[in-house]
Amino acid sequence: ILSKIKQEPKRRNIFRSKLGAGFSSISLMETSSDLSSRVRLNIGGKKFCTTIDTLTIREPDSMLAAMFSGRHAMCQESKKGYVFIDRDGKHFRHILNWLRDGVAPSLSDPDCSELLREADYYQLLGLKDGIKDSRREVGEVEAELTRIDIIKCIQSERVRFRGVNLSGIDLSKLDLSLVDFSYACLRNVFFSRTNLQCAKFRDADAEGSIFHNAILRECEFTSANLRGALLAGTNLQSANLQDACLVDCSFCGADLRTAHLQNADLTNANLEGANLEGANLKGAKLSNANFKGANLQRAYLRHVNLREAVSPKPILRY
Repeated sequence: ILSKIKQEPKRRNIFRSKLGAGFSSISLMETSSDLSSRVRLNIGGKKFCTTIDTLTIREPDSMLAAMFSGRHAMCQESKKGYVFIDRDGKHFRHILNWLRDGVAPSLSDPDCSELLREADYYQLLGLKDGIKDSRREVGEVEAELTRIDIIKCIQSERVRFRGVNLSGIDLSKLDLSLVDFSYACLRNVFFSRTNLQCAKFRDADAEGSIFHNAILRECEFTSANLRGALLAGTNLQSANLQDACLVDCSFCGADLRTAHLQNADLTNANLEGANLEGANLKGAKLSNANFKGANLQRAYLRHVNLREAVSPKPILRY
């Protein structure tokens, strides 16, 4: 038995020598083909490894598909060949899993809102639809009106949806200025890029709603529940958010100049890069709120504890 074991390496060497150069060339071809289809990504400091097929097949019209279609020269980091994308990598694994399996993740409202924002950035239309469908299946009561019903209603001069349940419907890109949504149930409603100037949301329940890049100038949100809502890039200039629940909200890059935020609860809110010049934050709760790069020039900060906010500190000029 020992003599057979000792002879085994010799047999393997003879087998390899018979295959000759063909064996090594086949191995090298497979390896190089494998490597060429792999993609290393650095998303805001988080590293991911995937394939070109994953990034291009399921969502062919997305930004990722365009980037790795071969039509564009990609700039890689010099050492390890990572392609850097300047986005938050927190939810990118969900994006990759969607591109691999086609299954939208089930997430909490704040995380769902953040993932929708990333899907919007990468132009992943299928993922956006999948998230919307999954949120409707969470057990929300069915909305009393549809998008078409809303469009018909706004033809009249004065529109009121006071106390109406509109949960989960898509109202993006509509002109809903001056509409009264007071006391309405607006959970998980999509208001992306909607014109809501001077609209009223007094005591409305808009938890988890998406207002990304919406016009909310001079809107009234007094005592409204906006927990986990996405308000990144919105125009909230002179809006009234007194006594509103803004816990876990994202206001990244939002325009909140001269906004009224007295006694508002901004716990865990993200106001990175927001413009709060001249805003009134008297008595607002700022525990763990992120003011990185925010502009608080001439803001009214009486009875406010900025030490509770996360560092780095905001711009404070007078």
